[in-house]
Amino acid sequence: MHPVIYLNKAMVEATKARVAPVSSAMLYGRGVFTTAGIYVGEPFLWPQHWQRLENHAGSLGIDTAGFNERSVGEALRKLISVNRVGEGRARVILFACGGRDVWKAKSGSARKTDLLIMTADQEKIRESGLTLAVSPYRLNTFSRLAGIKSLNYLDHLLSWEEAHAREFDEAVRLNERGEIVSATMANIFWVKDGKVYTPTLSTGALAGVTRAAVIDLAGKHFIPLLEGVYELADLTEADEIFLTSASLGVAIVTTFDFRQYSVALESIATRLREGLRKLTEQTGAVPG
Repeated sequence: MHPVIYLNKAMVEATKARVAPVSSAMLYGRGVFTTAGIYVGEPFLWPQHWQRLENHAGSLGIDTAGFNERSVGEALRKLISVNRVGEGRARVILFACGGRDVWKAKSGSARKTDLLIMTADQEKIRESGLTLAVSPYRLNTFSRLAGIKSLNYLDHLLSWEEAHAREFDEAVRLNERGEIVSATMANIFWVKDGKVYTPTLSTGALAGVTRAAVIDLAGKHFIPLLEGVYELADLTEADEIFLTSASLGVAIVTTFDFRQYSVALESIATRLREGLRKLTEQTGAVPG
């Protein structure tokens, strides 16, 4: 994380930042966030990130009055400038200060929601590609938080840590029905016989902004892409596997459990990765 963050209309040293310790966000994780890539000093696809953030906030009863795409976007760009970020990533967080509270805590503040923005360097990916396992932990599609990027993210983190303990970079998560959902921190795609597949959102998959950009790119490049409900056997038969997120972009998987995949220059995954890279170079000319 970079040394300066943005907190409630002020630039603050990260080590000196303070949020209310007794609040709905701190007590129960009532908050939402989004992570946006930064390219050419600009947040990539910011309007899409804000729209999802606002939608998820509404789902969890988080008040977004006083915030909008333009004002938060301006704050984000100021922070990018202060931290001198050319290429990196940003996290935008809305913390609920109020809301129904079992402890009846009073924050002593008229604010209903805190806004925090931080930036960091890009996530490093080995040239040899990502290694992927299968997580033993299932995602519950009946959860009210399924498909929402909330601060209550420990379930994802524990799955990620379990994969790292086995020396894998990421892990495939299944839902309670045994359907493929995603990786622990990214959306998942795979290729079989020239067609791209990805889980539909009804499996509990997050509506990733980068996921949507890749789906759009596939259409523009006339690459067949199918969203659906798939089981682990569908993934084990794949010719290529790749993950997408704001932090990773398009990250190619070269090891899945004990299966090895080569990275061909003309593979569908590399074509989509190159297409996304070109799109990020135009960040200053596209929305966000």
